Amino acid sequence: MTQRGRGGARPANRRSGGGRVQDADETRQPAAPRIDLVAARSRVRAVIEPVVVAAGFDLEDVNLSRAGRRHVLRVLVDAEGGISLDDVAVVAREISQALDTAEENQGEVLAGEYQLEVGSPGVDRPLTLPRHWRRNVSRLVTVTVAGRSLTGRVTAADETGVVLDVDGAGSEIPYADLGPGRVQIEFKRLDEAVFPDEPDEGEPVDDDDEDDDEDGEGEDR
Repeated sequence: MTQRGRGGARPANRRSGGGRVQDADETRQPAAPRIDLVAARSRVRAVIEPVVVAAGFDLEDVNLSRAGRRHVLRVLVDAEGGISLDDVAVVAREISQALDTAEENQGEVLAGEYQLEVGSPGVDRPLTLPRHWRRNVSRLVTVTVAGRSLTGRVTAADETGVVLDVDGAGSEIPYADLGPGRVQIEFKRLDEAVFPDEPDEGEPVDDDDEDDDEDGEGEDR
């Protein structure tokens, strides 16, 4: 996650020349201005979505909240094949510049100081759009279909629906019948893992390697 901000905060409890700690009224920082968060979020989205799309990414979510004396603007972006930390940093700069430009040309978009946080969605993000399902082909998901909770593996997804493998049986399900999907975290069983340094069962052990180690000519460890 990349964080950027606008406006600076003066340190609290600064000491004057005489060494006296300032009174609470002098050091108290003003709270973030009361604004219509829904309207402000809509203004922000209208400004940044074209910028995110032009950079080759999808704008997944915009969230705006108050935190003390400032607002916190959280933006989630994603892309086909995933998004790297470098990508997030680039998008954060583009978003920050777009907001600054919009305020210079159109007036205030977001009142007061704000902190911008840009990141990518985690695996707990609900799957609600076709692109979400496409990006999770081969993953195990839980989803509600016609009022029934199902857990299965996504084997295919297109613009009309998904193919879900439940207990070995594949079913084509249109998006209209799907509730929000949730990716299930899977851990590979230890006894199924293959370790490259271990010979498979029945494979002969190369005695030459052992001899080399005894002579001090084997691989350093």
